Amino acid sequence: MDGFGGNLKDFWRLDALPPINRLSWWWWWVLVLVPDPVHPERSRQLMVLWSSKETPAIRVSGHWWVPETRMLIDEDGGHIVPGMVCAWWYDGEKMHEPLLMKECKMAAIDDKHPLWPEESQGEGEGAGAVIPLTGEDLSFGLRPGKTAFWLNLTADAEMVAGGAPKDFKIEMTPWWERSSSARYHNNVYSMGMGYDILRIHGMKATMQVDDEIVEGSAYIQKVSVQAPSFPWFWGMLHFDDGSYLDWFLPHASPSFTMKDDSPWSLRDFVRWPNIGTGLFHDASRDRTETFQRCSVELEMQEGEDALFDERGNSLPRFRIKVWNGRTQISLIVRATNRARWMFDQPTRAGFVSHLTYNEYPLEVEKIAILDEQGLRTADDYEWIRGNGEHAWGLLN
Repeated sequence: MDGFGGNLKDFWRLDALPPINRLSWWWWWVLVLVPDPVHPERSRQLMVLWSSKETPAIRVSGHWWVPETRMLIDEDGGHIVPGMVCAWWYDGEKMHEPLLMKECKMAAIDDKHPLWPEESQGEGEGAGAVIPLTGEDLSFGLRPGKTAFWLNLTADAEMVAGGAPKDFKIEMTPWWERSSSARYHNNVYSMGMGYDILRIHGMKATMQVDDEIVEGSAYIQKVSVQAPSFPWFWGMLHFDDGSYLDWFLPHASPSFTMKDDSPWSLRDFVRWPNIGTGLFHDASRDRTETFQRCSVELEMQEGEDALFDERGNSLPRFRIKVWNGRTQISLIVRATNRARWMFDQPTRAGFVSHLTYNEYPLEVEKIAILDEQGLRTADDYEWIRGNGEHAWGLLN
């Protein structure tokens, strides 16, 4: 592929839905996965988030963000967005989080905007960038012709002093048509609530970490959500041949009432319904499978090889199954570390709502892909890398 496929014209706009106080939430999210030379069964991972919210105030992992202005949009579609840039870096052993947590204003423009460099102005096919207005280069953008995304990041000085890398420079290019074409989903419920999601599931990534250059893969998405944030499981895998798998299981649970980030609460052991969705871009079959059946089981790692997060909590193991009338995929993955973000938002009558959002670098222990042409396992792939999410609480 010479450029990313699909419609990316609105990738740098956040105004698809009219804002709703305390519910509207917007973000660009990038996940980069690269080999871990010490633990080849694992991967090193970088997550970066450019985010804003329609709220009078919200606490993000202990930091109160009180926006001074609302999002502004000029006559050319350019955005000035109050918000935060946040990141974590997992080096295969230690989770550096937050690698970056910076409150700032951000400009988001496409290549038709007058502020875009004149020599590379285009026709608004997707080229553009979100550019935090800070002293460091924390930009994320798409080059003209949709040939490559770039990402630049400088870690907080405190994290660098603690052993984290300082500078990240990433170039992300198309992999193959199915995984590297933009996919759009939009749904509006009653009272203006809904979501608007644009994502590219898989691309090649070249990442410079300080003086080291390494090849890997990446996933990106732009999301607008206008609804209470409730518990969910989500996860994804990249395969060496370019295949991509994900699963998603939103659910109701007594974990709605949880107000902290402590895992393994008894309130999180009952979930309903236990049926979700999934997607598989299958490179060897050159087809895309969609799944309307998905189950996720969660268990605590135990035994001599059990892994723990930076706070000594036992990490989870996930047993996942997705299936349709032709293909069934079963896998067992375990978290190798944990990044967690805590959100506390004042709501009506003096109450404060809470959401704990966990991200887990994953190690694939077993996988079985069964279809009409036979059975595939982990032995059929040189490597498989992935990430999983689990959220609890109710942010409203």
